[in-house]
Formats: sequence, C-alpha cells, structure tokens
Amino acid sequence: MAAIVFSGLAQAVKDLSFESADAVNEGQLQFLDTLPAQPIHHHQNRIRIGTDSLASGWVDLSQCHDHLDAVPSAQITFREGYVRDLKVDSFSHIQEAWIEGSSVQLRQVEPGARLCLSAQIRALRNTGNGYFNLINGPYMRKFLDGYYPMHVTLEVDYPAHALSLIDISPSVQPGLNVVEQPGSIRMKAVFEGELQTMIQFEQH
Repeated sequence: MAAIVFSGLAQAVKDLSFESADAVNEGQLQFLDTLPAQPIHHHQNRIRIGTDSLASGWVDLSQCHDHLDAVPSAQITFREGYVRDLKVDSFSHIQEAWIEGSSVQLRQVEPGARLCLSAQIRALRNTGNGYFNLINGPYMRKFLDGYYPMHVTLEVDYPAHALSLIDISPSVQPGLNVVEQPGSIRMKAVFEGELQTMIQFEQH
C-alpha cells in the first residue's frame, strides 16, 4: 500500500548502532513477543470500507507514523494510480513535509518525529463470486541490507450488513494480535523483516 524510502542511510545506520550486526534480520518475517525497550517506528493505519467500496475498490485511509527514524530526507510512496486526495494532516519534529505526486516528501526528520496523513486508496479487490480481499503492506523498516524491529497497528472498519469476515493472514501468534468484532478488525504486530497482511471478506 505504501513504502517508506530513506536518504542519508549512513546516519540512520549510525543511529541504530546499539543493535548487533550479527542480529540484523535479512528479510525473513519474524514476530517479536515484546516491543524493544527503545522506541521504534510505529506505523498506524485506519481503513474504512464503505458500501460504495465494493463497486469501486476505493477505501478511506488515515495513517500516522510515530518515532520515524532520524534522517536528512525520506519519502512515503504510494503506488501511482492507486491513491487520490493524498494530504498531510499534521507533523512534528520534521522540518518540512509536502505532497509530490503519489508521495509524501520529508526533510530533516528529527528524533521523535510524528507524521499523519490521509488519502483514498484503491485497496479492496473483488476476486469474484462475492469475495473480496484487502491486502496491506509490505511493511518494513529496512536500512541497507538489514531489517530492524517495527510496530504496526491496523484498524479496519467495514459494513457488517454487507460483508462477513472469512480469514486474516498471517494467523494470530506471539507478536501478532487480532481483535475481531462485527464490522471491526484491530490488528497489532511487532516484527522484523517484511510483513504483508490479507483480509478476506464474503459479500452477503
């Protein structure tokens, strides 16, 4: 759905020097039982699926990032043609944040940075015969060839009168918690590597 690209990686890696090079994850998804003691990037997505989303595929997105890594510049990129009405809603400990095409550009990201944005994204896929998929990610916190711990929360609201939840993957396990209610899904993950989620629905 969105990817974060950093510049000034040498400084970013220097800031991560407290983590042993031997322990750096090289891409395989590994869930962590607990959050690291030091604050890490917390990527928060709130998605609202409306009844009209079933025909159009477009859903409402509110997204916030806490504890962004301190780098001279970074960008959050969306797949071109799959995002519209992209806006920066608020930011702090970032010198500049602006929209450029299908991306959010950041300059001078400082420790403790926070960014919130909103958009519509074409993320709900009609797979036929009344079935729909909502795919998110891949989420990752990558520097050079290593992957570092990341915290992701995903909240999805959907019309319970029109859709029934069938399945969520990956499945619940230590480091991945899911709370389900009719019309609502809340997911929390702490991990290293690359995480992609898929939520499957059936239309009534």
